[in-house]
Amino acid sequence: MNVSSTHLQQPNFKPTSDSDHFLVCGLGSLGQHCVANLKTFGVKVSAIDRTMAEHWEIANLPDLLENLLVGDCRYADALHRAGVSHCRAALIVTDSERVNIEAALTARVLNPHIRLVVRSDQQNLNQVLAHQLDNFVAFEPTQLSASAFALAAFGDHLKGFFQLDGYRFKVVKQQITSEHRWCDRRRLYQIENRNRRVLRHFAANTLGLSPTQISQTTNPFSPSAQFYTWLPNTLVRAGDTVVTIEAEPERTLPGNQSKAKRQLHKVLWQKLRSLRSWRDLRQSLVQLWQTNYQNQVRRVVLLCAITIVVLCFAGTLLLWFNYPALSVLDAFYATVVLLLGGYGDLFSEFVPAVVLPWWLRLFSLGLTLAGTAFIGVLYALLTEKLLTLKFQFLTRRPPVPQKGHVIVLGLGRVGRRVMGLLQELNQPVVGVAPQELEPHVLPQLPIIMSDKAEMLIKANLETAKSLIAVGDDEVQNLEMGLMAYRTNSSCRLIIRTYDQRFTDKVAQLFPYTQVLCTSALSAEAFAGAAFGENVISLFPLYGQTMLVTQYRVEPEDTLHGQLLAEVAYGYGVVPILYQPAAQGNPRMMPSEDIRLRIGDRLIVLATIRGLQRIEQGRLAEQQWRIQVESANTQEARFGGSAEIARVSGCDLNLARTFIEQLPSIFPQTLYRHQALRLVRELVKLQVQVRILPP
Repeated sequence: MNVSSTHLQQPNFKPTSDSDHFLVCGLGSLGQHCVANLKTFGVKVSAIDRTMAEHWEIANLPDLLENLLVGDCRYADALHRAGVSHCRAALIVTDSERVNIEAALTARVLNPHIRLVVRSDQQNLNQVLAHQLDNFVAFEPTQLSASAFALAAFGDHLKGFFQLDGYRFKVVKQQITSEHRWCDRRRLYQIENRNRRVLRHFAANTLGLSPTQISQTTNPFSPSAQFYTWLPNTLVRAGDTVVTIEAEPERTLPGNQSKAKRQLHKVLWQKLRSLRSWRDLRQSLVQLWQTNYQNQVRRVVLLCAITIVVLCFAGTLLLWFNYPALSVLDAFYATVVLLLGGYGDLFSEFVPAVVLPWWLRLFSLGLTLAGTAFIGVLYALLTEKLLTLKFQFLTRRPPVPQKGHVIVLGLGRVGRRVMGLLQELNQPVVGVAPQELEPHVLPQLPIIMSDKAEMLIKANLETAKSLIAVGDDEVQNLEMGLMAYRTNSSCRLIIRTYDQRFTDKVAQLFPYTQVLCTSALSAEAFAGAAFGENVISLFPLYGQTMLVTQYRVEPEDTLHGQLLAEVAYGYGVVPILYQPAAQGNPRMMPSEDIRLRIGDRLIVLATIRGLQRIEQGRLAEQQWRIQVESANTQEARFGGSAEIARVSGCDLNLARTFIEQLPSIFPQTLYRHQALRLVRELVKLQVQVRILPP
């Protein structure tokens, strides 16, 4: 039923800060997974869908909902009945982008303070709405999950990949052999540095155990079953598996060259506008000439253009001064005629009626010759551009790799994104599409257009490393995957699906395939965004989805005033980037001793459980203590007190008072990793210390 505009008047309402009610609009596959993930936060969830489903992808989904309504989420009456006026956030994830945008606008009119998390692929519109509407974020699940498909093609070595602030972050799995540089030479804490952090460690004698069993065996005090399940003093041995996250500066990609060139032109133009003297002009022209040294055609055109302008100005002045009867405009027209090759038009008579100085006629002839040369340069430039465009249309794509490559079936939005990521990772790749693509689509990558029977043969499937089926039809993806396995059983198969039940069945019946459900992968990002978190990227790791999440510390934030050690070990997340509020340079793999202030920017690697603990401010208990026996020298006491204050975050005077009363037990409890690090630092200062278990 349609409603009149009077139903969209803003109510006199302001939600409480502790509101724990959320609304999900659209109960497709993505919507159902969003409900399941929101319920892990212990909040109330209501939902709206146009029809009542007969079978639910998430078992007993209606039992998880406070209120399930059948209606159109675009209409105010449906949103009113769902309680939008007292909801903290609305996740609008129907299959129609138009419906999602319209429903989001209606919800914002009814509740000006509600947070909107919208499913939309209209990037320009999303940016405009995010700028105009506070508390608005939009995602496209297919784009979020593209990196997971690309990473699956690499096997077990590369577990994750994303980009932040000019750095590439890679999650790498390393199998330790007896020849490895870490084997029997490094402890886990010695592996970490400014660009690397340890995420997981599996000892050789624990292989085969589940991640939960491993965490209970090595460090049952960790709040996360994914991180900090290892002990930093563990010696790396042969047969161990170490998973690390590493940051490296990002190389300049071909796609960024045009952007850099535009930026250079902008800087040069700003410099020219700021000229104040002839000396500045001369220096700027020299710089401009040197800047364009590699582009010879542009240099020639620039020189010719400057020459023609100077000649035109000089010719106009000479004709005007020698013949006062001519106006300035007539002198200018005559000069232009000479530059365009019109010497014969002005001086065609053998015996001229007007006697001209010989030098002026010679100068006029020079104008004609210079103009003719400039026209020739223009013709040459136009010819070059036309030939370049012609050859661009005729440019052939690179040949199909012969072996060790990845085949991507389906070149929709996900397929193109997957191929782009693989190209950035220097992985040979070939795309397969049923229809011919435009020449500007992935021009530097080989593309095959053929039917099902021939496309896999042309793609050299027998020698391929992996096959990624990411078409829009999940049944066809399965069909192509099974056909590929019959041809090459050693090829890794990654299949895209849209339904979790279908995913589970395929994974059970065909264990040699890796089946990824886009809705299940993306739902955690939508759920995290509902609480205000900015999820930048995601990837699967050991059965859980890792969320790369950005925080901006606010006055009432659960992160405010915390040491990064407390954030890491208390919430079970991994800080990977820190930037102070003063707009300093971002720090990769920041020190644990940093205390978060208002306005600081922090990016962490977390699971949905980690985001839940941060949202609720639920820190794990600090249970470990240290006992300091003695510090025999003044340097040991001075340095030891400074280390205690730095690592524990306590007041320096408290640490100095404590160090003078040895032997004694430090009164502040610590996390296990934090206590072990403090013990290591104190031992370096020749302080006798030991750790006390809870």
